[in-house]
Amino acid sequence: MKIVAITLAAAFAASAALAQQGVTKDEIVLGSIQDLSGPIAAFGKQTRLGMMLRVDEINEQGGVNGRKIKLLVEDSAYDPKRAVLAAQKLVNQDKIFMMVGHIGTAQNLAAMPVQFEKNIINFMPVTAAREMYEPFHKLKYSFAVPYYDQMRVMLPKMVKDKQAKKVCAIYQDDEFGLEVVRGAEAGLKTLNMEMAEKTSYKRGATDFSSQVARMKAANCDLVVLGTIIRETIGTIGESRKTGFNPTFLGSSAAYTDLIHKLGGPAMNGLYASMGAQHPYLDEASQPIRFWANKYKTKFNEDPTVFSAYGYSIIDAFAKAASKAGGNLTTDSFIKAMDTMTFPPDMFGSAEATYTPKKRLGSASSRLSQIVDGKWKVVSDYVTP
Repeated sequence: MKIVAITLAAAFAASAALAQQGVTKDEIVLGSIQDLSGPIAAFGKQTRLGMMLRVDEINEQGGVNGRKIKLLVEDSAYDPKRAVLAAQKLVNQDKIFMMVGHIGTAQNLAAMPVQFEKNIINFMPVTAAREMYEPFHKLKYSFAVPYYDQMRVMLPKMVKDKQAKKVCAIYQDDEFGLEVVRGAEAGLKTLNMEMAEKTSYKRGATDFSSQVARMKAANCDLVVLGTIIRETIGTIGESRKTGFNPTFLGSSAAYTDLIHKLGGPAMNGLYASMGAQHPYLDEASQPIRFWANKYKTKFNEDPTVFSAYGYSIIDAFAKAASKAGGNLTTDSFIKAMDTMTFPPDMFGSAEATYTPKKRLGSASSRLSQIVDGKWKVVSDYVTP
């Protein structure tokens, strides 16, 4: 009898040791790191609210295979060092099952080693960096088409459509800006063209007069923007003032309602590569309009494309976790995720597929343009 008791105790201890972190009989604990107080706090807040909306909907419907989702969000203030501390807290103290929708390239790169040491998946981070799925790692899943691929695919289309003869670029002098330019140069190579002029600026710059003057002097008729918000507005605003009116093409980093809200009518005409459609409250699409107004009612603010990202990330997690079944573990989730195909959603995102060797859902992107102060989809998806 004593031997049986010892054996049972040993078996119980072994099963407890093997229990999946962040998963109990009735709860799944997810973690996310957002910028809630730094330079892109607006994006971080919107991503968080989008995730919360979908979490609440899922929990109201009974959860995932009977388990409610608990979402814990930490603030990195867009600082990689703080992202590491946040990851350590979520992974080691809060015992999360998975990291979802972590915002920022440098922040993800800093936090991933903390997660991977404990077998924690980095699920659909909010950054369009290739490092989110390369080099291959079983714990990486990415949804955002890289800046490099966006430009490599979209620029040749724009050159042909606009019959552009001189393509130029202004870009932020860091890895983000360089990725945009590398993709643009790779796209031009397919047309046997080269960049006519390249000019950069330091992060935080507010005066773009010298860069605009250089592009104007080079007679550029299409300008690739390796810019984010303030720099996009500054470059286009300065160009308009000086009578320089080329076609402007930005990446998804410039695809935000803040461009037309802060930049005003001068921003009309700007093109940007994108995937998810911006959810305006008066959007013609009834499903988007319904969703946007539901969001507005719940949080008392208008949704943005980052709200849509957050919502879709949690939705994708729930679908894969549901397919993984009642015995939810990191391994069972990976096994399910590696067979997932996500059809286009209400925001018009391209179909995304994942396999044991494919960790980016889709490499397809399309174009939107600011028309009368709003982003309007103006192309179908193009795939590399």
